[in-house]
Order: sequence, then structure tokens, then C-alpha cells
Amino acid sequence: MELVENAAGRLVPTEINGTPAVPYQGVGGFRPEGRKASAPIRSAGDYPADGDKRVGSIKEALQEAGLRDGMTISSHHHFRNGDLLMVPVFDAAAQLGVKNLRWFPSAAFPCHEPLIKHLESGVIGWIEGSLNGPLGRYASEGKMKGLAVLRSHGGRWQAVQDGEVHIDIAVIAAPTADAFGNATGDRGPSACGLLGFGLVDSIYADRSIVVTDNLVPFPCVPWQIMGQNIDYVVEVDKVGDPAKIVSGTTRLTRSPDRLYIAELTAKFVRAAGIMQDGFSFQAGAGGTALAFATYLREMMIAAGVKARFIRGGSTKYLVEMLEEGLTDYILDGQTFDLDGVRSMRENINHIDTSPFTSYNWHGKGNFASMIDAVVLGATEVDVHFNANVVTHSDGAMLHGIGGWQNCLAAKCTILPIPAFRDRIPIIVDKVTTLCGPGELIDVVITERGIAINPLRKDLIAATKNSGLPIKPIEQIKAEVDALVGGPPNKPHFTDDLVGIIKWVDGTVIDSVFKVAGD
Repeated sequence: MELVENAAGRLVPTEINGTPAVPYQGVGGFRPEGRKASAPIRSAGDYPADGDKRVGSIKEALQEAGLRDGMTISSHHHFRNGDLLMVPVFDAAAQLGVKNLRWFPSAAFPCHEPLIKHLESGVIGWIEGSLNGPLGRYASEGKMKGLAVLRSHGGRWQAVQDGEVHIDIAVIAAPTADAFGNATGDRGPSACGLLGFGLVDSIYADRSIVVTDNLVPFPCVPWQIMGQNIDYVVEVDKVGDPAKIVSGTTRLTRSPDRLYIAELTAKFVRAAGIMQDGFSFQAGAGGTALAFATYLREMMIAAGVKARFIRGGSTKYLVEMLEEGLTDYILDGQTFDLDGVRSMRENINHIDTSPFTSYNWHGKGNFASMIDAVVLGATEVDVHFNANVVTHSDGAMLHGIGGWQNCLAAKCTILPIPAFRDRIPIIVDKVTTLCGPGELIDVVITERGIAINPLRKDLIAATKNSGLPIKPIEQIKAEVDALVGGPPNKPHFTDDLVGIIKWVDGTVIDSVFKVAGD
């Protein structure tokens, strides 16, 4: 496989799973051309006049959709680790005897570990989507037939819209739907909030299947997925466990160090002059980011400041701010807990959005660049402010990208991270996997101090006399290295490529190689 050096100095392939690939050309360096992809034209004459598109089972729906070898099956991840649908879908595909399918989820979670048997049997050829946990480790060990392709949420929409990924069959888990295929995620016994990640699938796929455990008489209102884009509807006992949309990364931290980091982050936002009437912010789903929101809330109340909007993933902490009048709106991409689900259903100012409106780089603008401050996590940051969110210190690919890359377009990007995890420093000379270019990352906040990117002279000037512990990032790294006995050992890799990281514009920003055994 030919590897070339891209604009970030990383070796990347020029072909991925049989499709030509464009190396990363720098921030804003790649300009797309051409026209969008489109779904086939259908005739209402081929669908039931009474609107009842139900079929008897997932297996029957796959047969009706024409499932065959080499097709692409897509799914959304709004149930996160509570998805109960995709294992039965691929079990049915195995019963039908098909091979070499591409699974194109918006994200995979530990609940999908049973799919490894279908990777090993050849039913699934490879996965293109964020790989959290066991499937990521499986790919990192070089066991997957094809390359893992990790895209941001906006990048996934872009890939489908641009025709880079053609979805043959979309499978959409729907907490409530009608027999015509109108569907919503904000109500029903398995309510998960919204279905925005499945929207692009429903629009562009050749065939779309809605699977629900709460069929209601037509019309299903409100509809987040339109029945006109749906071919078949299947009823099952349970599509997902909404209690498991709250995972380990979406709980408020109890660590004193991380609470201190969260407090420093909120103080930085205030000191930099970002926290003022009409501002906006987004905080990720990590425990420190959630704690940041609670500290910022207290500061906003004390200062009498109200935000215009908060960008979700929503949590109960953001919902409380909406209900307390501390923001006019939550613009939500996914709900991270059941308070978010309830709020989306009940509060007209809690708005469901999709990756098209929020993150798609190949569009006529998006919400991400309008946000005043965004607070995100990272597994590694280097002294040039480049960041990694995909691989661990051992080189294993255990996390997805989510909306992280897209959020870097915000006016101020802040990474509050611990200086070390399990005595392994997080600030390094060079990140193992490049997910975000340093020129887009403005501030790194640790318990050892705050580092501001030298490119952001405005932030340096604004916080100069704030009393905050602001230091060069090299100084923080040196202090941490001295504390733990030196910089961390580098992970060992073979020359075997196992995955690639796409940038928001569809170019390839970095590669992931097979982890070498002991």
C-alpha cells in the first residue's frame, strides 16, 4: 500500500478499502468540487397505498431490501452502549449467508463486541465509524480485514453527501414510529432523545428500514425521520436501553484534581471575557467538561449573565441551565442522559439538530464556528498543541472522534485535561495519532497550569493579570516529566496499517498502525 506524507508530516495511504483518498492539505487547504450524491428516485405506486410498510422481521426487511455480498449497512448510535439492534441485524445477515459487508455506524460501543464473531466469519468485512472499546482493540491488533475509517460526526455526513460512502441499506432504531416510517427518538418506552445521526442515512440510502418497539397510529408526531424516506418498518420487542446512553464518559468527575481543572477552565472563560451576555458555549460529555458546566453556571448566576445558546450533547446540567433561564436555547446533537431526553420532549427551546446543521464542513456554513468557547477532552496533547482523541498511550485505538474535530472551529477551543493518567504524562513531544491540528487548539488546562497557544495573543493579553497559573506548555510538560520520572515510553507499532483518521473535509490527516505484540 502506497503511503505519502501529508501536510501535517504524517504518512497516509492514497487508497482506502479500494477507494482513492486525498491526503490532508492543511486547515482550509482542500476545496471540494462537484455535486452531491443522491438516492434513487422511487414511485409511490410501489408502496402500500394505505401507508402500511410493515414487514414481519429484520431478516425479512433485509431480504426485501436486496441484501447481498459487499453491501454497506449503516446505523446510528443514539442509544450509545444501550443499542440492542445491530447485533440481531448482523445475525440475520449471517443467516442469509452474505459476506464482506461494510458496517457504517456513526459509532460503535462495547455492546457491539458480539459482532467480532461476524468479523471473523467474514459476514462483516470492515467497519467505518468511531470504534469505542473492544472493536477498536480488535482493529488495532490487525485482525480486521479492511481498514478502520474514523470520521467526525460532520465528516460522516460529508462522506455520504459527497458520494464517498454509498449506503445500500440504512437501519434506523426508532423509539417511536408509525407504519409509514415517520419516526422520533424523544418519546416511547425506549426514548433516547433525537435521531439526527440517522437523518443522512434516511435521505441518501438506497433502502431504509425503521425498527421500532413503539408503533403508534399515523401520524407519529413530531417526526425526526420522514416516512417518505423509509421503505420498511419492523416491530421488535426492544430497540435499545436508554439507561445506557449514560456511559463512563458522561458522569460528573469526583476527582479533586479534575474538579480543580474544571474550575480553572470556568475561571479562564470568565477572565478571557468570553462569559458575557449573549455568549455561547459547548462542553463535551467527559466528566471534567460536565464539571466545568456546573462551575460556569455558578459564575453566570453571580454575574447576572445569560447565554444565547448552549450547544449539546445535552446533560441534566445543561438542562438545569435552560430551565433556570441561564440560556435561551440548547441546540442539541445527542442526549447524554434521560434529563436531556425529557427536556427535548417537553421544552420547545431544546432544539434537535443534525450533523448537517451543526458540523458538515461541505455546507453553506455550520453552527460550530459560531460558538464562543468549546470545552473538549483529549488522550494526548503535544507541545505544538496538536491533539489526539483516538489512541491510548499503548497505541490502541479505543475511542471515536465524535464531534470533536468539528468543534475545533469554535472561537476558543479549550482542552481541560489531567497532566497525567496512571502516572503517564498526557503532554508529549509528538502525539501518537494526530486528530486535531495545533493551530485550532487555543488553550490546554491541567492541574499543573494553563497553557495558551502562542498564536492566541488576544487570549494571552486578556488573561495577563488574571492571577490564573498561566505557563508555557513546555514548562508544564517539564514539570510533569520530572514528577513521574521522565517522558512516557512510545508505543510500538508494526508497519501494518489498520486504520486512518479523516479530517473534517474528507482528507486523511493520519494513519493508525498495528500495535506490536510483547
